[in-house]
Amino acid sequence: MRYVLAGSALGAVLLCAVAANAQVSIGITIGQPPPPQVYRVPPRPRPEFVWVEGYWYPQGHHYKWHDGYWTRPPFADAYWVEPYYHRGQYFEGYWDGGHRRFDHHHEWDHDRDRRDEDRADRDDHHDKHH
Repeated sequence: MRYVLAGSALGAVLLCAVAANAQVSIGITIGQPPPPQVYRVPPRPRPEFVWVEGYWYPQGHHYKWHDGYWTRPPFADAYWVEPYYHRGQYFEGYWDGGHRRFDHHHEWDHDRDRRDEDRADRDDHHDKHH
C-alpha cells in the first residue's frame, strides 16, 4: 500500500518531525579569550599549597582576568582542571578527584585572604544544616 500526502499536509508532518528533534540553546557569544597575561608567581606559602594558573573567564559581554594564586586543594587528592575554550564554548575550571568535584566561584575573588578550601568547608557545613 502506498500513501501520498498533499503539499500542506506533508509540510506540517515534516515541521512536526523537525520540531520534535530540535534543541534550544541560548547564550552570549563573546569569542575566544585573549592570550594569558604575564605575571610573577610568588613563592609557595606552605608545602600543601598548589598553584592555580591565571586565566580569563567570561563576565557579561567581555572576559576578565583572574590572576594565578596559591591555594590548598578543597579535598584530599584534588587536582585543578584549568578552564578552557573549545569550538566556541567556554568551560569553567574546577577541582576534580575521583568521584568528587568542586567548582570555583568568582564572587569569592574579591576576598583575597580567603581560600577555596575554606569555602568548600563552609559550603559542606551549610549544606548539612540547611
